[in-house]
Amino acid sequence: MPFLKDILKHKSVSLIGLEKNTGKTECLNYVLGQLKCSGHRVAVTSVGLDGESSDQVTNTPKPEINLYENLIFATSEKHYRQKKVTAEILDVSDRKTALGRLITAKARFEGKCIISGPSDTMWLKNLIGSMNKYDVDITLVDGAISRRSLASPAVTDCMLLATGAAVSANLQQLVKRTKFAVDLIQLPCFPGQLSVDIQDLESGTWAVDKNGEIQVLEEGSSLHLNTSSKDIFRFGSTFFFSGMITDRVLDQLSRQQNGQLIRVIVKDFTRIFVSPEKLLKFEREGGKIFVLNRSELIAVCVNPYSPQGYHLDSDAMINALAGVLTVPVFDVKRISA
Repeated sequence: MPFLKDILKHKSVSLIGLEKNTGKTECLNYVLGQLKCSGHRVAVTSVGLDGESSDQVTNTPKPEINLYENLIFATSEKHYRQKKVTAEILDVSDRKTALGRLITAKARFEGKCIISGPSDTMWLKNLIGSMNKYDVDITLVDGAISRRSLASPAVTDCMLLATGAAVSANLQQLVKRTKFAVDLIQLPCFPGQLSVDIQDLESGTWAVDKNGEIQVLEEGSSLHLNTSSKDIFRFGSTFFFSGMITDRVLDQLSRQQNGQLIRVIVKDFTRIFVSPEKLLKFEREGGKIFVLNRSELIAVCVNPYSPQGYHLDSDAMINALAGVLTVPVFDVKRISA
């Protein structure tokens, strides 16, 4: 397995799809198949629902999640009852998901199961931590593009990104969208002691003055940043946003920029909701975005097939993406064939 050694360096890995039907579950099954013979104890769960036999939106067939002997898995009560595998229950949670309590179990033989895990990222983080009592070496988390917060370095140690023809039938557009996502994931960490000082600021918008002191600009969300009543550059041009940043935030900063080089700091890439066009304009004007915590992207996995019936050439996809990305790119169906 090309990236097995990189996965085994970590305690938890999230798998995120750039869109639905980009081959995320195929990638998960491939990773599970390789870890099966690694000698490591593995656990698997999901944020939301995954592993169903057909897609609920497109009604097209989907691969189920393949479990193997001694694999630990956490899923909802409803889907535990529907499992196609003999298993031993290890724990039943007090909390409930929309599909019932969370069941943690160990597969006794090979089989299949729908995986529907914790309903929020803090619960997920606690679940990953609890796997230590089962001597789990690594936990895999099957995610969803709508819940990319699970890929935060505060939740999982690293991630795999799935992209493919479902993102766009146009190869250039596919490459553009994938590169933008990877660029956000790989934004640089803010250097120096200041990054430690602001790590625990949980709310508000802050500025850094010329003495390196942290000054509050807004008590609430960055979405309420008011540029009409106050000069937001009154303390300096380095800002920390504890929440999310959007196109509107970048526009507000640009309007009062006045030739200053702006530095924006956020917790991690999951807090950034900006368009490629706005980010490019912001950077051309001298702006730069930093993160406090950076997610390690291990690899990008591609799926050349779309549920709409069209497909792209696998080699062309891999070559085009490899030409603009700094991480390995694989078609897992081809390397596992």
